[in-house]
Amino acid sequence: MPLAFLTADRAFETVDDVALPYDDRDLWRRPYRPGPWRVGASALLLLFASFVLFAAVLIAVTGGVGSAGVVFAVALVVVACALRLLRMGVWVSARGLRQVGFLRTRTVPWQQVVSARTVQQPVRWLGLPRTLQGQALLLHRRGRTGNVLPPLLTTHDADFLARPEAFDRAADAVEAWAAEYKLG
Repeated sequence: MPLAFLTADRAFETVDDVALPYDDRDLWRRPYRPGPWRVGASALLLLFASFVLFAAVLIAVTGGVGSAGVVFAVALVVVACALRLLRMGVWVSARGLRQVGFLRTRTVPWQQVVSARTVQQPVRWLGLPRTLQGQALLLHRRGRTGNVLPPLLTTHDADFLARPEAFDRAADAVEAWAAEYKLG
């Protein structure tokens, strides 16, 4: 008996088993799983935070309560950064599309969406300045001077590096949400 619920990228075989099983479409959902690069970086940050917390305990035991408080605050900042890194990505709901970055979040209502399409273009590798040829999912808005947002998803970001099938599924899911909810 296969344990399909244990595999992350299992094949969807039946009509009832869909990739995005939503009961409540008003909740913000990520239409894909976070990639191994994003999860790995967050895990390393959390591992570092555990060492910093251990150092805070040692400092507190040796009598430097003020210094321990500062080190504890540093650990909390590292934990917050790890959690924010996991939260980054594209989220969809019936209200619109939300692009969550590390420091900035953009929300675009579906009424402003003209199209969401995949294009071949130079993309940044893991968010670094180096660019490579790849695919990007672009969202075109109406009524704005800069009516194209930065790429929502790319084949070389932390969620889809070396996972082209996952990028295709995620791009198709976001395009399907856009086609379903846009009003024009």
